[in-house]
Amino acid sequence: MTTDFAFLWSNRERPKEFNRRLIVWVKRCIQLFPLFSILLRSKFLQLKGAQVGKLVIMGNAKFQGRLVNLKIGDQVSLGRCEIALHEKVNIGNFAVLNDGVILLTASHGLTDPQWKHKTKPILVGEYAWIATNAIILPGVTIGRGAVVGAGAVVRENVPDYAVISGNPSVVTHIERTRKLNYSPVLFNAPFEAWVGRNIHSICRENL
Repeated sequence: MTTDFAFLWSNRERPKEFNRRLIVWVKRCIQLFPLFSILLRSKFLQLKGAQVGKLVIMGNAKFQGRLVNLKIGDQVSLGRCEIALHEKVNIGNFAVLNDGVILLTASHGLTDPQWKHKTKPILVGEYAWIATNAIILPGVTIGRGAVVGAGAVVRENVPDYAVISGNPSVVTHIERTRKLNYSPVLFNAPFEAWVGRNIHSICRENL
């Protein structure tokens, strides 16, 4: 939490005009409780063994399994997603997981007479965007800047900057730009109240 506050304080908007200064500080006061809620959620997960970067938004994300298997980078946005932690899950900086996303790290072998539990890790690259209700199966790597379309079921690795969709998912003819330079969390109201009009310069300097 201390690191998060230090980042927001050092990168805060410092308006000179009285009217703008008043607006900024009113917004900060209004957003103080939501900001604390966001930061406390990260701190709670850290105390339980997870590795969580700075300025992470987790919404009502649900985690099943051992939190020591979870590693989340800086400025990641997690919606109402579900993450199974039977194996390691590594989510890179600036990644986004929308509502309804499911990350599965375990399954059962269909040819195994004892139906044993099989686990494999999941890696989500920097700037990856996993859209609403997509399902990521065990052992999958989502490449840097890749986009997983809404409702897709992903069972194979996704190349960097690829856009995939469908069930089973396939790579489309569209490719995402490689010049990614944004924060998916700083536009969120509790953080925007602090960085304000500095957000674009922060992205250029810090991301």
